[in-house]
Amino acid sequence: MGLSEKANQPLGTALVEIDSANKGNPEKNNGQKARMMSGMRATGELHIGHYFGALKNWIELQDKYQCYFGVMDWHGMTTAYKTPSDVSQWSKLLYAEFMAWGIDSNKSTLFIQSHVPEHIELFLMFANITPMGWLERVPSWKDSIEEAQQSDTHNLGRFSYPVLQAADIAIYKGMLVPVGADQVAHLELSREIIRRFNKLYKIKLPEPKPLLTETPLVPGLDGRKMSKSYGNFLGLSEPSEQLRKKIMTMPTDPQRVRREDVGDPQKCPVFVYHKLFSTQDDIKWVTEGCQSAKIGCSDCKTCLFDQIESFVSPARLKKAHYLSEPNLLDRLISEGNEKARVEAQKTLSECRLQMGFTHSREVTKA
Repeated sequence: MGLSEKANQPLGTALVEIDSANKGNPEKNNGQKARMMSGMRATGELHIGHYFGALKNWIELQDKYQCYFGVMDWHGMTTAYKTPSDVSQWSKLLYAEFMAWGIDSNKSTLFIQSHVPEHIELFLMFANITPMGWLERVPSWKDSIEEAQQSDTHNLGRFSYPVLQAADIAIYKGMLVPVGADQVAHLELSREIIRRFNKLYKIKLPEPKPLLTETPLVPGLDGRKMSKSYGNFLGLSEPSEQLRKKIMTMPTDPQRVRREDVGDPQKCPVFVYHKLFSTQDDIKWVTEGCQSAKIGCSDCKTCLFDQIESFVSPARLKKAHYLSEPNLLDRLISEGNEKARVEAQKTLSECRLQMGFTHSREVTKA
């Protein structure tokens, strides 16, 4: 939800609101900051693509919006239902990672999806009013049917993923969702579901608008799409020596067969990472050194390792601290979940009231 890794932009990523009426004025909800909701599936530890594709933007958005960020473990279960204990462990790792990188509980609400049961109840309400045809036309479902059948994940949970996503947003009355340009169509389905629900039951849940995020393209170490299944990723919390090994074995410009051969940085996968992590002085040094053969590929990679190590090590240490203090981590998770439930329960009560689904009074015994 809300993830994109497209557009090769500089590190200082720009944020663009599609809704021009809200541009530059986030205080549109009764004098309060507009609510923004986003989340990531619990499918394992994060890599640098996740950082530049979503997490970096989340950190920047905290000061502008009333943010709700979720570790989406029910979404993770759609493909990892055979190993639920893994999903539970991944959820804690993600929670610790988010905090380590700067998601601040004083500014934002951070929760684990399955710990806020109101998500599922609203999902069932939405499921009953969502036509099957709407889901059958979802491109990501149609494109993944063969893969899903082969991996034994051709299931109802995966098929109804967009309905749960709509509930995830609506349960907090989310007004904005950060997405890449390629995901606007996915959000439109959430808007249609919420719009139909509002019309049927005379409720006024916000129809979430896309908050476009221009994010840099982060290819894998081998130049292909970064993917855990390819094994070509750099984890955000990888140990230093493992990080070094991956960087030092990256392929380079094929023209540089020998040390004295000149190269073209634009044809080198390593240089893509320099543009993300290195200073302008280092980029200039790498460019000129490669084009003149004054530096070798190992020199270039060593420089890159130093930059990435310096970038990730503070958050890596913070994450290790949270994981070394399980009682502290559990307490922080519990506090975040309770904070989320306060708002989720308000929304669900409004929906039940409008639908006529009110709880029966308790009968006082004589």
